[in-house]
Amino acid sequence: MQKLKKGDEVIVLIGKDKGKQGKILSVLENNKVLVEGINRAKKHTKGNPNAGVQGGIIDKDMPINISNVALYNPETKKADRVGFRFLEDGKKVRYFKSTNEVVDA
Repeated sequence: MQKLKKGDEVIVLIGKDKGKQGKILSVLENNKVLVEGINRAKKHTKGNPNAGVQGGIIDKDMPINISNVALYNPETKKADRVGFRFLEDGKKVRYFKSTNEVVDA
């Protein structure tokens, strides 16, 4: 089980987008995550009139290291650390370390 999953709301801790928050679009294998609206780069694309693809400059979300983001705690409205614990029925869940509230309800 990973501390961050697809769909989690995160806050950026370090870099040009520090303090911004967004939703995780995907978790990559090399300890990187794609976050919606974070670490955007300009990508120049070439058009292809046969396929109907228009060329130009598009904004693209680039991967950011997983250590540079933290899970957003809606209760405290801040970034929070995540831990693991087992429930009475033996299910492993994530919880916020500051408030001891379970993330995956």
